[in-house]
Amino acid sequence: MGEVAAGTAYTFPLYSPSLKSVLGYSQQQLTMLGVANDVGENFGLVAGFASSRFRPWVVLLAGAACCFLGFGVLWLAVTQTVSGLPFWVLWIALCIGTNSSAWLVTAVLVTNMRNFPLSRGTVSGILKGYVGLSASVFTGLYTGMLRSSSTNLLLFLAIGLPAMCLAMMYFVRPCTPSLAEDSSERCHFLFTQVSSILLGLYLLAFTIVSNHVQLSDGITCVLFGVMVLFLLAPLAIPIKMTFFRTKPKHTSGSSEDKAEPLLASSSATNNLEKLQEPDDASDVNMLLAVGEGAVKKKRKPKRGDDFELEEALVKADFWLLFVAFFIGAGSGVTVLNNLAQIGAAAGIDDPTILLCLFSFGNFLGRLGGGAVSEYFVRTRMLPRPIWMACTQMIMIIAYLFYALGLSSTLNASTAMLGICYGVQTSIMVPTVSELFGLKHFGTFFNFMLLGNPLGAFLFSGLLAGYLYDKEAAEQQPGFLHHSNTCCFGPSCFRLTFFILAGVCSLGTLLTIILTVRIRPVYQMLYAGGSFRQPQTTHH
Repeated sequence: MGEVAAGTAYTFPLYSPSLKSVLGYSQQQLTMLGVANDVGENFGLVAGFASSRFRPWVVLLAGAACCFLGFGVLWLAVTQTVSGLPFWVLWIALCIGTNSSAWLVTAVLVTNMRNFPLSRGTVSGILKGYVGLSASVFTGLYTGMLRSSSTNLLLFLAIGLPAMCLAMMYFVRPCTPSLAEDSSERCHFLFTQVSSILLGLYLLAFTIVSNHVQLSDGITCVLFGVMVLFLLAPLAIPIKMTFFRTKPKHTSGSSEDKAEPLLASSSATNNLEKLQEPDDASDVNMLLAVGEGAVKKKRKPKRGDDFELEEALVKADFWLLFVAFFIGAGSGVTVLNNLAQIGAAAGIDDPTILLCLFSFGNFLGRLGGGAVSEYFVRTRMLPRPIWMACTQMIMIIAYLFYALGLSSTLNASTAMLGICYGVQTSIMVPTVSELFGLKHFGTFFNFMLLGNPLGAFLFSGLLAGYLYDKEAAEQQPGFLHHSNTCCFGPSCFRLTFFILAGVCSLGTLLTIILTVRIRPVYQMLYAGGSFRQPQTTHH
């Protein structure tokens, strides 16, 4: 539930038309609000630092407060309870409101990655999958219980979500990490994956049916209740573990014997260190001095150790991963922010189906990306970023389809792009933890997420919004800043999509370079078919 509540940024296409019509904004102003939407969602450095110093409930409480404050101001503006609010106030309010996502995601994801360090890809896929699925949850809530009302949606985001966070705060807490392969744990993950897939299919069907059939209030409540049951299905796991405890198995051998498979052998550790980036030549004399006892020097962390932020910022792998994610996620979120206008340009007035398709694809990409990468990293020791490269190739094809402006391919392109967009995030998360450790994982993960709003600012705010308004001005001269000015036809976004396709070509190349660089490291980390703890860094 916490991860679903963290998907508030995906609701922007639902209430953005009201911001444009009620407040009289141009399309470029609206896309700049979309940038605020992404900046707030992904600026989680403060949340990352907090996750290293405070209990998860403190981080969740901060997220609930941001949700109440930010969306509360937007509700006051859209209902015109408070009129005349300047654009910059709403921009900041939207940043604060969607910044709640960063706090909620950080609290839940960091806690669970530390609780299950041997199943990082699976954990990332499940949790980030629920975030992706949240768009469909909110869309179903919007079209069903909230009667397609933007003001009702903003009121729910301002009051309903903080209340939900407070109710679920107790369940997000650290526990003793699992340090051995456990069949029951795998079954629990499988149950959660299956239940989330069923939830996704149900939400897709629910949104399509409610969009084409007028449902009575009673039927809507029943269908919404079924959705809530699917959302709560994972709670069956702690209930089962509480009332049907599994007796520990007693086997011969010491505890050291049981822990041995988790530790890299001395030869594997030595081989791993040989594969690391060479230190500067100037360090040789220092190392000799250390050997002679003249100087005591802390060892620099190697890939897989726990890095400090300043230590990671000087690594080429860190920036290759950042730029690859910036291109893949930043270009994908550009489509998400402009989905309503893309649909209108193709002759589709209601964006809810497109949003639901993108959301369901995003969910499948996140869930599948985590599961598939986990399988291949264990069986083939294949670095996870290779899947980022594969999906960016597919994104190039999707952008070319968008550029054609054919309504017949719009749904398929949107679903395809949603899948690829989801894979980018689900792969980035465990990759960061494997290369730079879990100690400051919240900080590294949120630093990487800055690529998302940066991409939104460049690709959506400066590129897509400008080209859209320029084309609209040519179609309707003299009405560029009129709130009802719309652009129709494939020319509205054609140049934007050609540019995005070219950018993704660069992203594919950089991701392949990263994959080649870190493949020897993955061969050492997963030499035994499961994550093998590298040499510990003492700070």
